[in-house]
Amino acid sequence: MDAMTLHVSQPSPAVLLLEMDQPPVNALGMAARAELSAALDAADADLGVRCIVLTGRGQAFCAGDDLIEAAGRGEAGLEAIHHFNALMARIEAARAPVIAAINGFCLGGGLELALACDIRLSSPDAIFTASGVNVGLMASVRRLPRLIGEGPAKAMLLTGAPVDAETALIRGLVTGLHRSVVKDALTLADRIATRAPLSRPPLRRTRRTGRAVPQRGSSGGADGFRPQACPDVRASLGDNASPPAILRCSTDTIMIRAR
Repeated sequence: MDAMTLHVSQPSPAVLLLEMDQPPVNALGMAARAELSAALDAADADLGVRCIVLTGRGQAFCAGDDLIEAAGRGEAGLEAIHHFNALMARIEAARAPVIAAINGFCLGGGLELALACDIRLSSPDAIFTASGVNVGLMASVRRLPRLIGEGPAKAMLLTGAPVDAETALIRGLVTGLHRSVVKDALTLADRIATRAPLSRPPLRRTRRTGRAVPQRGSSGGADGFRPQACPDVRASLGDNASPPAILRCSTDTIMIRAR
């Protein structure tokens, strides 16, 4: 398939809107992943961007990997999986919070894409499917149970059955159903963008760890915390200030080809 067109706009000064546009289902082939990663890099470099909304055009949010492209990868298939994992980690590590505005089908790797975002809003017509089991992959095996619990997650992971938006809301997969999901996501993003920048990084980490943010000097350990300077802190306090330590958490994604 041709490279995805990723529409990048800034509906308000502090909010970036990323719209995936590769009909019919906004598949994430290698070129599409590169586009998305480049947009995230640009957002990280622009300290004026304080929140990102990610959505799809048409009837799909994202249906995961480009299966036609994947069929021809041969020995490069494993590398492509690692590349996908890296993109999910890249979204989690973005400087600005990312809201998924799920406008339609959210399948396979598209579900993993939504799970990597900080907040998920859904259209009432959206469909969610952990479809990895249908094609010999294990996907979302960490993020999905952590978000909705082991029992509901296993029901999705082991069956590959579709889940409607109402059920997704009940299970906590999304935080609300919205007829105008992109518009409402942008409204939420505007509010997030006005909140104190020092609070956002530690608050975002609660979704990945469920634990309090480690204090300065924490050695890291199994949870994978590593110290990293936060650009928002430096921008807010000035170059000569000594801001408090901000820690980031890097989380591995599991997506293993079944044998």
